[in-house]
Amino acid sequence: MMYILKREQQLYCDIASAWSFFSSPHSLSRITPKEMGFVVLSNLTDSEIYKGMIIDYSVKPLLGIPLKWQTQITEVDYQKSFIDFQKKGPYKLWRHRHEFIPNQKGVLMIDTVDYELPFGFIGKIMHSLIVRKKLKNIFDYRNKVLERLFNAH
Repeated sequence: MMYILKREQQLYCDIASAWSFFSSPHSLSRITPKEMGFVVLSNLTDSEIYKGMIIDYSVKPLLGIPLKWQTQITEVDYQKSFIDFQKKGPYKLWRHRHEFIPNQKGVLMIDTVDYELPFGFIGKIMHSLIVRKKLKNIFDYRNKVLERLFNAH
């Protein structure tokens, strides 16, 4: 079964600052809860993402058990949007679209994640018992960190 997680957050910064932060794979570890043990494994320079970029991670989503996760940047529209797509990892499907819309207050950031779990019926049960709440907590954490980074006055 396909699930969709959508979040919006107003950032009080210019588009260049928002793009610079979010287009760096290393920023992801700053906005991921520490207990997830999220580490970028790829030897990347500080350059921005580009279409076709492969990024390898290690993450501990459940019980501290490390999993390898690999995403590919499948689309980049400079300072407007990009998509990361899971090539290898815990999901049957993971497609995360990041959008950045300049407005009078700064930048509206929109995250849309289309995802599907493996294992059919068991995956549905895992979603309702664990995964939905875990993803909500991760994105709630991101919201708080981004508020501190971009919206603290």
